[in-house]
Amino acid sequence: INTALSKISQWRSIGIKLPISVNISAYQLQQANFTTRLAALLAAHPKVKTHYLELEILETSVLSDISQVFDTMSACHDLGVHFALDDFGTGYSSLTHIKRLPAYLIKIDQSFVRDMLEDADDLAIVESVIGLAKTFKREVIAEGVETIEHGVALLRLGCELAQGYGIARPMPADDIPEWVSSWKADDSWQA
Repeated sequence: INTALSKISQWRSIGIKLPISVNISAYQLQQANFTTRLAALLAAHPKVKTHYLELEILETSVLSDISQVFDTMSACHDLGVHFALDDFGTGYSSLTHIKRLPAYLIKIDQSFVRDMLEDADDLAIVESVIGLAKTFKREVIAEGVETIEHGVALLRLGCELAQGYGIARPMPADDIPEWVSSWKADDSWQA
C-alpha cells in the first residue's frame, strides 16, 4: 500500500490522476489493526487524495467473520478508501459478499470474459453479473478483455470499464506516464 501511495503522489506531481488498486487478502483485512495501519500510511502521504487508492479483496478468499470485515471496510471507507471485489463469480459466497460488503466495484473474473464471444454460458454469466452489479448499485469492470471485440460486446451489455491485454499489457509503473500520453481507445469503443 505504501508503494502505491508513493506512486500516486509521484504521478500526481506530473499531472497524471490515476487510481491504483492493491490486492489484499482476507487475512490482512481481518487483522484488528488494519484500519489503524492504513490511516498511518495515508497520513504519511498527505498530498494523496485517498479515493485514488482502491483495495481489491479476492472474492475467493474465505472471510471468516463477515461482520468484522464489514466494520473494517466501513472504517476504511470513512478514510476515503474504496474497495472492489476481485474475481467475482468464482469461489465462496459471491452473493453474500455483494449483499453485505461495502464494495463499490465488482470485477468480473476473466475466466468468464475470455470465452464470452464463443461460449453462450460464459456470455450469460457476464451478462448476469453486470445486471447483478447494477441491481446492487455497484460499478462493474470486466477482467480479461483481450480484443476489441470483447470491448464492443461488453459495452453493448452496459459494462464500460475493462482491463486486459486488449487495452494494455502489464507494465512497470514507471512506463505508465508514457502509455497514458499515447493511448487511444479504439474507434469502435467510442460510439
